[in-house]
Amino acid sequence: MSSREITYAEAIREALREEMARDERVFLIGESINYGLFGVTAGLREEFGSERVRNAPISEAAIVGAALGAAITGMRPVAEIMFADFLFCAMDSIVNQVAKWRYMIAGQANVPLVIRAPQGSGFGMGCHHSQSPEWVFAHFPGLKVVAPSTPYDAKGLLKASIRDDNPVIFFEHKMLYRMRGPVPEGEYLIPLGRADVKREGSDATIVATSLMVHRALEAAAELAGEGISVEVIDPRTLSPLDRGAILGSVRKTGRLIIAEEACRTGGFGAEVAAIAAEEAIDALDAPIRRVAAFDVPIPSGGLEEAIIPKAEDIANAVRAAIEAKGRRGIGPAPDARSHPPSDYPWPT
Repeated sequence: MSSREITYAEAIREALREEMARDERVFLIGESINYGLFGVTAGLREEFGSERVRNAPISEAAIVGAALGAAITGMRPVAEIMFADFLFCAMDSIVNQVAKWRYMIAGQANVPLVIRAPQGSGFGMGCHHSQSPEWVFAHFPGLKVVAPSTPYDAKGLLKASIRDDNPVIFFEHKMLYRMRGPVPEGEYLIPLGRADVKREGSDATIVATSLMVHRALEAAAELAGEGISVEVIDPRTLSPLDRGAILGSVRKTGRLIIAEEACRTGGFGAEVAAIAAEEAIDALDAPIRRVAAFDVPIPSGGLEEAIIPKAEDIANAVRAAIEAKGRRGIGPAPDARSHPPSDYPWPT
């Protein structure tokens, strides 16, 4: 397969176009789906018509409900929620219907439904348009959760998601839409549930998701100049999670750092840390480190940079893990990245 460089957004649009051309049951539904807020679906309505690229009312519950009905009656809908934050407006439909339908009827019908949702900070849009709620949905059995970090992964995983007979929540980071990367021109799929080693290393493992993959790679490059070899694992799908890839890397390096953009408490990092503690604690030479956003609402404008992890935060966590060698069982000292500011004005 020949390759070329395209953007993350173009890779997603290409996956949608190819799957719509391949299977007439695939259709799109969402608010302003004829173009999309970030231009991802531009041109598809002109190519496939308004019956297959359907504008919906401003009601996330209606969008998900209609998509579920279509899925269980033979179609393969791809529903777009304009911001991942708005998934909560359809929480009952997603958690109590979409996730459970196939189980409730003993597998007599499939639920081939993909829900696409732009997530994450970086545009200064404030607390209602900048969250990273992917791990919330990974908690619920029956849902598959995907969070690609590169154009190559975005295309291959979206095509695989559309062909899956189970519901998939497909998270796309807004800051990645313009990122360019190699994407083959030929047909390819990436199986859900298979992690990718973005960089091999021997001294520490960083498990990172979505945008944090790139900040982890930046940190790894900086640390390489200090003689520290870091392995970067991108799970790509949070559910199902490739536990084997994570545990294999931890057993090789002896140190684990998890980097995520979501808030620290009860997040993806906590689950990965628990898996490592339960199944590979004898391989750990240092306490597990989590690098995540502060447990505060995301502020507007440039203030969001103060709470979202940077490459330097990840690099410092690796350095701390390296320095902790031989002190197994001793927890890390509190630091600014691990805890919210003590003077945060909690409501009274």
